[in-house]
Amino acid sequence: MKPIEFHINIELDNTLAAPLLAERTQLPLSQIKLAMKKGAVWLSDKNGINRIRRAKKSLAKGNSLHFYFDQTVLDTEIPLPKLISDEEDYSIWFKPRGVLCQGSKWGDHCTIHRWIESNDSKHRPAMIVHRLDRAACGLIVIAHSKQMIQNLSGLFKQRTIEKKYKAIVCGEFPNHVELIAINSEIDGRHACSKIKKLEYCPKKNLSLLEVHIETGRKHQIRRHLSEHGFPILGDRLYGGGNSVDLQLAAYFLSFKCPLTTHIKEFHLPRELQPSF
Repeated sequence: MKPIEFHINIELDNTLAAPLLAERTQLPLSQIKLAMKKGAVWLSDKNGINRIRRAKKSLAKGNSLHFYFDQTVLDTEIPLPKLISDEEDYSIWFKPRGVLCQGSKWGDHCTIHRWIESNDSKHRPAMIVHRLDRAACGLIVIAHSKQMIQNLSGLFKQRTIEKKYKAIVCGEFPNHVELIAINSEIDGRHACSKIKKLEYCPKKNLSLLEVHIETGRKHQIRRHLSEHGFPILGDRLYGGGNSVDLQLAAYFLSFKCPLTTHIKEFHLPRELQPSF
């Protein structure tokens, strides 16, 4: 079945969402309930437009339901995220390749924050503080309260969080004692990446790099390295081929903990980092 949208105006008070959708779409009620749980149903009311997940949600006259049905999206499964460190009001997770940081109108069950909310035994809200590309993997910070997301977002805006990545690139990257800085605008905005070669594999003609970023533009590391002549292995968008998955991982985070004011350091386990 091709993706299809349903937009339904509510004509009676106390209308139940799931039975109404089943009636109008001719889909089984069980399928409707699952689609709601996965974030494919939205409600327009006095509070704006928001996802609704409860099958027994009672609707008022004048509300509108929006159902974005794409069976391919709803059937998608993701690799399991892994908890690295639980700091109570926030936590550090490993985001595997293929896991999203942002959902769409068709669903949000493949996002890391929604997966955490659905599977965390502590039943806490989970909010994205920063993002990683879908194709990339690595450490990501999740906030569990509104106050904490404000605190952590402030650290990112102030650029007081140290982030390091590892990437395997095509070719032999130059040897330099100091970090090589790439300063070139991305989408008209300043962007700076600093790079150091860690290893070179002559047999495969690949280099393992450590990358520090001072800004967080979209696809910054991927674009900077490709423009510099060293696309990341597996980067289908920027010239790294498609023989393997994207070899880019956020492997280190350091910042002053908003709870304790102590400097915290988090490392991605070595077995999850890119290697030859």
